[in-house]
Amino acid sequence: MEQQQAVAAVVLAAGESRRFGSAKQLAELDGRTLLEHVLALADAAGLAPIVAVVPVWLTRPAAMDDDRLRWIRNPHPERGMSHSLQLGFEALGGEVTAAVVLLGDQPTIPPAAIAALLAARGEKPIVATMSGGHLAPPVLIERSHFDVVRQPSGDIGLREVLNDHPEWVAAVAMAEPVADVDTADDLRRLQDAD
Repeated sequence: MEQQQAVAAVVLAAGESRRFGSAKQLAELDGRTLLEHVLALADAAGLAPIVAVVPVWLTRPAAMDDDRLRWIRNPHPERGMSHSLQLGFEALGGEVTAAVVLLGDQPTIPPAAIAALLAARGEKPIVATMSGGHLAPPVLIERSHFDVVRQPSGDIGLREVLNDHPEWVAAVAMAEPVADVDTADDLRRLQDAD
């Protein structure tokens, strides 16, 4: 359990929500914003600190107005997911031995996915979930490989790095892919599934 306490979460939630049509960070599912769902998941999994990279205008949730949450404002969301990733990792302290990258628009990540990433630590420096033959978030990165977040640019995140360096990656199979909320229709589907 002690090792788990040194694992942080980096939650990427500074996107421009172009496909969604309005600020996705404010969209609600079951009475909470999408981002609040992801923050609660990270907290319940024991990840600490939780670094949330958000747009400059987004207000910190009152439920996590304490030291658990580092609220990092991204003044340049147009630079894409890779810029948010870099800002998030820059905010991690020296006590962090690994970080789990979570997307703020994936409110239905099963807790078992985080547990599986943590359980698979040790063999390789990166652990990623795999579904449908594709590596995808959430992704755990050990401190020894934090510099990989400097490699991508634009809005691709870590996808190319993971695909270009399979020797670094341990894959954890997921029965179903984690649903992204990219459009209003995606959100309606999740709401209807409840």
